[in-house]
Amino acid sequence: MFRRDSLTTRILLLHVVALTITAVVLPLILFWLLNREIDRLHSDAMRRQAEVVAEHLTVGSDGQLDLTLPQDLRDVYSAAYGRYAYAVIDGSGQVLFSSSPERKPLLPRRSAERASWFGLVTGSTGLSGDSIERRIGGQTLTIQVVEDLSNGDVIIDDIAANFFHRAGWIVLPILLLLLAFDIVIFRRAIRPLVDASERAASIGPSRTDIRLPMQGIPSEIRPLVSAVNQAFDRLEHGFNEQRRFTADAAHELRTPLAILSARIETLEPKPAGKDLQRNLAAMSRIVSQLLDVAEMDAMRVDPDEIVDLVEIATELIETVAPAALTAGKEIGLRGGDHPVPVRGKAEMIRRALRNLVDNAIRHTPPGTEVMIEIDAAGPNVAVRDHGPGIAEADRSMIFQRFWRGDRARSDGAGLGLAIVKAVVDEHGGAIDVADAPGGGALITLTFQKPAVTSR
Repeated sequence: MFRRDSLTTRILLLHVVALTITAVVLPLILFWLLNREIDRLHSDAMRRQAEVVAEHLTVGSDGQLDLTLPQDLRDVYSAAYGRYAYAVIDGSGQVLFSSSPERKPLLPRRSAERASWFGLVTGSTGLSGDSIERRIGGQTLTIQVVEDLSNGDVIIDDIAANFFHRAGWIVLPILLLLLAFDIVIFRRAIRPLVDASERAASIGPSRTDIRLPMQGIPSEIRPLVSAVNQAFDRLEHGFNEQRRFTADAAHELRTPLAILSARIETLEPKPAGKDLQRNLAAMSRIVSQLLDVAEMDAMRVDPDEIVDLVEIATELIETVAPAALTAGKEIGLRGGDHPVPVRGKAEMIRRALRNLVDNAIRHTPPGTEVMIEIDAAGPNVAVRDHGPGIAEADRSMIFQRFWRGDRARSDGAGLGLAIVKAVVDEHGGAIDVADAPGGGALITLTFQKPAVTSR
């Protein structure tokens, strides 16, 4: 699904790393914030209790300080309850009132820089508390209130103790869900790039007019797409110039070849004249193939066009039969009892089949037959001869332009099978090269069936 070198994989891997770090850091931050909030709540509660204690400090008629707590507060600060304690300290550090019989300060003396203190641990007993200052009876008093953490609030303790086991694990599924959303978002984000790459894959010598779409492409990628399209423009211009040159050269050669052929026919039938005619026929065939190459490079297949392989083969046999009979060879058709429709352009398929038949006629010995076989199940058309066949080592190269297995021969330029390959590729078909039963070559062209239209 994802390749290691793909942009999506790289982004997702980096995102997984980021999510992993987040999955570790976020619970720690949340736990730290939770503890801070618990500490703040404790501090506020202690400060409020200290203020309540301060409200009950009064000055008697004799000028002495007095602390009279209501019964409910005495119960809260009692030794039996053992959860809270208070101490009232004067400016000299002497404890005036205390819930503890030891009558000693509960918290360190407050410094000028620190208005309150929180989180004292004394011996094996953990105490948390706060202190306030009040001006009462002409002196500054410090009221300290602490809570024994070993007997703390059950609800707050449960939240702190079970945070990772309950609330903390919520982070993991949320991050996994976020990763799943990211995958969908990334795939949608790079979909225009995937479409552009698929469109670029269809660009070739026969599809030089295709350009990459700019719509939907991210702004960071648009300069690259624009530069690629400009490169395709230059390539198309070069291909068109090459095609025009090939077509113009072939057209220019046709006239002098026709004049030369007419003059040779006026010569006496001597061996030299026959050789000239044979060489001239080979040159004419090469020129014709060059024109085919130039013309078919510009042809396009209409997806809705349907042709009949039997009709094309029948017309072709009528055209080449006289020349084949003159050479002492026969040509036949098998499987042409019923029409065999395929998707394609008739002129292109006709030229491809003509090159196959001409090639078979040249290679099959006199007295043998070239057979065109049509199979509706393929649908395909095959040409079989009785020549030397095609070696397996050469079958991957015979469709290259200007390739010839026998360089000593001068009756071809190696363009015929290249034209056949171009036509089949344009039609989205396939070519198969095999040995014919009894010797010779069997080349099969397979095309696409017409689309079935529903009524």
